[in-house]
Amino acid sequence: MINETAGFSFDTLWRGILGICTILVVAYLLSKDRKKIDWKLVGVGLILQLAFALAVIYVPIVGAFFELLGKVFIRLMDFTQAGVDFLLGPYASKAGGFVFLIHSLPVVIFFSALVSLFYHWEIIQRIVQGLSWAVRRILNISGAEGLVVSGNLFLGMTEAPVLIKNYIPSMNRSEIFLIMVAGMATIAGSLMGTYIGLLSGNDPVQRLFFAKHLISATMMAIPGAIVISKMIYPQTETVIDQTVETDKTESNSTALESISSGTGIGIRLMVNIAAMLLVFIALVAMANYILNNLIGHYTGLNDWIYQITEGKSTGLTFQFILGVFTAPFMWLIGVPTEDMMLVGSLLGQKTILNEFVAFVQFQEWKELGLFMSQKSIIMCTYILCGFANISSIGILIGGIGVLAPDKRGMITRLGPYAMIAGGMVSILSATLVGMILG
Repeated sequence: MINETAGFSFDTLWRGILGICTILVVAYLLSKDRKKIDWKLVGVGLILQLAFALAVIYVPIVGAFFELLGKVFIRLMDFTQAGVDFLLGPYASKAGGFVFLIHSLPVVIFFSALVSLFYHWEIIQRIVQGLSWAVRRILNISGAEGLVVSGNLFLGMTEAPVLIKNYIPSMNRSEIFLIMVAGMATIAGSLMGTYIGLLSGNDPVQRLFFAKHLISATMMAIPGAIVISKMIYPQTETVIDQTVETDKTESNSTALESISSGTGIGIRLMVNIAAMLLVFIALVAMANYILNNLIGHYTGLNDWIYQITEGKSTGLTFQFILGVFTAPFMWLIGVPTEDMMLVGSLLGQKTILNEFVAFVQFQEWKELGLFMSQKSIIMCTYILCGFANISSIGILIGGIGVLAPDKRGMITRLGPYAMIAGGMVSILSATLVGMILG
């Protein structure tokens, strides 16, 4: 049985503060120039994140607004299902259960086409410019930084920098690092529906629940990315700030061409995700065969692990090992004790493999009823919301390196730090939300 959140208390307050301090200490230790850290920016960014989390959870009008956004995503997913029903007929029914390949991945194609169409109509650019104006005024970052960070709400980590491709060659190390961290810490709008469908299955209440929190997590990542990135790489060089407008990179002359282009991108993305999941999940199965069926079975470790975890783990597995190593950190950030190994294991899978594998595992464990606390499920949603994994380093280097070939060496050196920082942003958001939930 899943325990509901108990509400705000002194215990959740000090656990949350402990987690926030731990994250900030790690960022401070990683900093390349600790004396130049802008602590005012750090304070303002944290206050923004906290205020946002409080508003989403406790202010009815804000919560209702995000639920409305969630309903929009859900409605768009229903439109996608209409297309799937036409193509697959009775095979598209969810009566036999939720099938990721049929009921979730096609959403990527439709959302990708929709984003391309909205970009052609310059709807996305106008929203991004408005958000960028607010972010720049509040957190004192450059215009190019503001545009690309805001653009990550809708676009992927390689698509958002295209908004400012003409400015990247003149940007300094701190600015480029923020671009990379923002890409790692957020998820593309075209994938939002996929995650919602995966986590909620056939339950309309769960669909709205996860839509609200996934949208909230992406929004909270904006100030979080600025805080963490500017702590690790403070702004120590001259900033060439100027009036920045989003580049009109759209080469499609008509709306139909944009839809066609977006559909093509969505197909490639869907195939890439499916292939990636197949390979990584197969690799985990192979690792678990060696660990569980061979080592664990013949040494008796499986029975011992089954007993000490009260049946939550079947034995020596890849997931169990990750959970053991990350559980202490999960306690620091406020994850309920009974779910520390589960949440920690998912964080490890996201970082070492990718977020899709982690989300698939998250859904399986949730369906099996392994989570004991609703708070753990909510915090896990925020922790997994982002592209911070090892393979994303190569994607970032390839994407941004093409836009600024002269800075490819710098981007390569910043890659591992950007992955770590992106993961810290998601954990910071989860810590703040967990502290408020109780």
